Amino acid sequence: MKTSLVAIGPKGQTCADCAVRGFSVCASLDKIEMRDFEQLSRRVRFSTCETIFAQEDMTSSFYNLLDGVMRLYKLLPDGRRQIVGFALPGDFLGMTTADRHGFSADAIGPVTVCQFARAPFARFAEDKPNLLRRINELTVQELTQARDHMVLLGRRSAEEKVATFLVGWRDRLAERRGASQTVPLPMSRQDIADYLGLTIETVSRTFTKLERDGVIEIIPGGVCLRNSARAEALAAA
Repeated sequence: MKTSLVAIGPKGQTCADCAVRGFSVCASLDKIEMRDFEQLSRRVRFSTCETIFAQEDMTSSFYNLLDGVMRLYKLLPDGRRQIVGFALPGDFLGMTTADRHGFSADAIGPVTVCQFARAPFARFAEDKPNLLRRINELTVQELTQARDHMVLLGRRSAEEKVATFLVGWRDRLAERRGASQTVPLPMSRQDIADYLGLTIETVSRTFTKLERDGVIEIIPGGVCLRNSARAEALAAA
């Protein structure tokens, strides 16, 4: 799918007032480094359902998500889709040692990213040990999430999978927005099903069961965790 990119001009947000800087890849840079780093990037907006990069595309750019939510997925040879994650502001995407992307990323709603050309970014990073250390930290986090996802797909009941997803998504949002028992769910039920390795019917039935059991309340655009202890117990099972 071809995307229609809109570069944000000089009146747009700068690195100095970026809301996600404190937990993004550039958190390790000092003021002088940040000035140089800002020259490497351009801010780009994508509309709902637009593709940021596609599986098997040449890896020409990296992306720091500033605003919005993205879904990350692989297409299997038979056309089925496996969602491998959901990206939130501050996540750094597209970095790989391969020449082509191993998965696709598209916008669940409108998103804004900082886009970095691969070669200039690599040259900038090579003599910045703090930046390389930060990239390594983010890579380890991503690897840990991937391992947890493998366990989630293979060794959990439907109820445990949905509870684990809700608790994990709540905790990720809390890191950026502060604690809340209200959990916005911008992704569709089909997205959740493709992430958890379930059918959409099973996901819908499980949400209904959790609500009936008093664990959650389904609200417009998300859920409210009415019994966090029970949800966390299911997630830890």
